[in-house]
Amino acid sequence: MNVIDKTLSNDIQLGALLAALDAHADAPLVFRYDGRDVKAGYHVTEVKTGRFDALDCGANPESWTEIFVQLWDIDEDGRTHMPSGKFAKIIRKVSEHVGLPMSAKLTFEVSDGVAPMALYCAATPRIAAGRVSVELAPRPASCKPRDRWLVEEKAKSGCCAPSANQSCCA
Repeated sequence: MNVIDKTLSNDIQLGALLAALDAHADAPLVFRYDGRDVKAGYHVTEVKTGRFDALDCGANPESWTEIFVQLWDIDEDGRTHMPSGKFAKIIRKVSEHVGLPMSAKLTFEVSDGVAPMALYCAATPRIAAGRVSVELAPRPASCKPRDRWLVEEKAKSGCCAPSANQSCCA
């Protein structure tokens, strides 16, 4: 059976993303997904938070807070990629209004306005060639009891923490 081992996660939390962007506020922020950069005119069309309470497939109760950032991948008005500081300012404005927890799970919803939205997790930003690049990886389904078991097994074997170049779905 082929199964994605998601325990090698680099699924950045909101606070860590904002801290990285603050350090390079004037640099263009470029999200990458499906092997390409978002278009220079992309919009942050919505930022929302949700509190989820559920039972997993093992009948275990689960609770978490998740933040969704919706990106509209369009090219408009000859604009350049948004500066990192502007993105951080948008997120902080929303945070002041709805109280976004900085430790919450972060999910990006991306669409070009034609294709259906797809869900992505974000890796730690990388700084190169004068821009901040954030790699988005598809967020697959998972089995939480299995994920917890894998973490326990790796802890028993002394396995190392994930490296900085691994995506959340590695």
